[in-house]
Amino acid sequence: MNLLIISDAPILIQGDKKVAYAPYVKEMDLWMHHVDSTTFISPDCFNGHILFQEFKNQDFKQIGLRRLEFHTLWSALISMFTVPYQFFVLCFAFAKADHIHLRCPGNLALLASMVQVFFPTKKKTVKYAGNFDPNATQPMAYRWQKRILSNTFLTKNIDVLVYGEWPQQTINIKPFFTATYSENDRGNFTKDFKELYQFIFVGTLSQNKNPQLLVELIKQLNKEGVAAQAHFYGDGPMMEELKIMTDSHSTPCYFYGNQSSEVLKVAYEKAHFCFLASKSEGWPKAVAESMWYGCIPIATPVSCVPWMLGIKEKLGEENDQVDFTNGLDLKSIGSRGLIYTDKDQTILNLKSLLRNPAVIKMMSQNAKDWSQDYTIEKFEREIIKLVQS
Repeated sequence: MNLLIISDAPILIQGDKKVAYAPYVKEMDLWMHHVDSTTFISPDCFNGHILFQEFKNQDFKQIGLRRLEFHTLWSALISMFTVPYQFFVLCFAFAKADHIHLRCPGNLALLASMVQVFFPTKKKTVKYAGNFDPNATQPMAYRWQKRILSNTFLTKNIDVLVYGEWPQQTINIKPFFTATYSENDRGNFTKDFKELYQFIFVGTLSQNKNPQLLVELIKQLNKEGVAAQAHFYGDGPMMEELKIMTDSHSTPCYFYGNQSSEVLKVAYEKAHFCFLASKSEGWPKAVAESMWYGCIPIATPVSCVPWMLGIKEKLGEENDQVDFTNGLDLKSIGSRGLIYTDKDQTILNLKSLLRNPAVIKMMSQNAKDWSQDYTIEKFEREIIKLVQS
């Protein structure tokens, strides 16, 4: 089988090795393991800084295209002149492929989603790694991709893999997931919910992630007599600003920068809560990883987060001894975590839950059980089904 992958993720040559963004590499190695040959169509240069990793399978072809950008008038003009050439490159590659795999959203992915309309008999899959919430405010290019891929008249013989379960979707749209850990990594990571409570943040320290909200939360919790600390793993443009916030208010927050997966595993085991207040997400990896270790996530309701946290699932109502009325906002409490609405309500929710040890332990157990169902082995089995169907 000849697999064709179209992605806006760049593939570069470092030394004599082909490299790309590390999580992307891990997944693509799984796809390539179950086909005869693979061709990537993607940008072949990148000026930013991301975590690159070598592909285990270096035996693939890459067709390098210019990144389509529309941020400035000059870049938009260049991209518009480039589009016809890229359109024909995609058409020729589609004709030769047995299975076409699109990685959305992105500008090249948008063009590919248009080209695939002309190949209704080709087997196709799409990994939509962004927010598929139909009510989300998103760029026009993202909305177009979602509409084209959801349209069963234009788009045929395709599985569109999205994060979360969304109402009133066409048969093209299939809930999917991603995975970090193996079945061998499973364990009984029991938390002892006693002070000093440990909160963990994993990700880029940027405005999109709103890490300052965790600093404010920790400050207020301690002010109200709940001993808590925050541990930040990651780097970004807000690092110095956060340190100044922490120092000026003597808030117990600690910054470790980017760390290895092994360091993060130890941190997850020690933490009680994971915090993520993103403005946008696809599959929030840090939330899923923390849940694997029994951390209770506190996160904003973007993308599939409410589904991950079990917001529509009841928590312990069958237990008559549990008090669900003392300051608890039931709409923001799920069976596996808490939705972050604002600082004051989140603190009320936390304090109420901490007064109910049976409930907080149940929530931690539910989070662990849910996350540990999504393993790399299960992920690979689902990929095999898609490739061989």
